[in-house]
Amino acid sequence: MYEMRMLSTAAEHEEAAALVQDRQNWLAMHGLPVPARADIPAQFREAQTLSAGLFEDGRLLACMIPEHSPDLGWGQGSCLHLGCVHTLPGQSDDITRLITLWASDFAARLDLHVVRAETLARHALEAEPLAALLRRLTDTGWDVCGSGPGRDGDRVARLELPAELRPGLRPLISCQVHAPQPAPDDRSGV
Repeated sequence: MYEMRMLSTAAEHEEAAALVQDRQNWLAMHGLPVPARADIPAQFREAQTLSAGLFEDGRLLACMIPEHSPDLGWGQGSCLHLGCVHTLPGQSDDITRLITLWASDFAARLDLHVVRAETLARHALEAEPLAALLRRLTDTGWDVCGSGPGRDGDRVARLELPAELRPGLRPLISCQVHAPQPAPDDRSGV
């Protein structure tokens, strides 16, 4: 059984930072872009960062920062924003599919209509290897909504996923993620 839960201990935060570093090293070795302006591993080390992880039998498979975001500067309306999503290198696309299913269900349970995320896109969206990643994401239900500056200033591909209640998912993925507060850099004051 899989478990999506908040990272709560210093050891879990350190494990998530190591996972991010491993993923970023893997991306660099495969000629894929890594964030230039943000120290993502440091964000996961900070106890005040409300980050979550996907676990299988106590093993961290992925980590992210789920936020309620009234305004990303693109898209319309409030959303569940999945920031800094990183998966353990060497895993199948099933981890991405599980995150996708969970996020869609979690957003629906929060009465949000959409999940949004960003992935680095230093080149045209049709250029490989980014195009292959975007095809895999669209195959799991994500929509590509163009590109532009991301939250950290890097050029990104913008992704949206419709929220959908998935009651049959709960026996597969236990969810212990609390409802996220609005992202700190949002201007809405909600």
